Amino acid sequence: MPSAQKRLIFLIGYMASGKTTLGRALAASTGMRFVDLDEFIEVEAGKSINDIFAEDGESGFRRLESLILRKLTATDDDNIIVACGGGTPCFGDNMEVMNQAGMTVWLTAPVEVIIRRLEAERASRPLVARLSDGDELKRYVMDNLEQRTPHYSRSKARFDSSKLECEAEIDESVKIFINRFL
Repeated sequence: MPSAQKRLIFLIGYMASGKTTLGRALAASTGMRFVDLDEFIEVEAGKSINDIFAEDGESGFRRLESLILRKLTATDDDNIIVACGGGTPCFGDNMEVMNQAGMTVWLTAPVEVIIRRLEAERASRPLVARLSDGDELKRYVMDNLEQRTPHYSRSKARFDSSKLECEAEIDESVKIFINRFL
């Protein structure tokens, strides 16, 4: 159950590590507000992430992401769980902003789990949409994860998010997360 204390929790981690799945489930269990940062960006920008990437490139998206992250951290309502994009902690001073504003939790899962999840939802992910299954996708994930790990490791905590494949696993992960962090 949520306490009276206000809190801002940032779920960070690689693409398909379960940030949105866990975040939505945590919000439902605690009554906290859930914000998917990518969805929030789409609303603020008035266009999809794919369109932002197509029109402004990744650098344009990252600038917008940083601005909207700051807007979110400046809100008076800080009883929020935020599922960040996989690259959010890796650009500018976003990690510092999140660490100062609240609790950052790095969701980790084995590479095989991440790849399986990415294969199932690739079309909605502009950075991997054009990669083929198998070695090309695995090589990209391994290289990209290696580059991002130093940023993720600046989080205040880590959480194993490998067990989010069915309702029972999600429920158990939510219980463990609540006991550890809330």
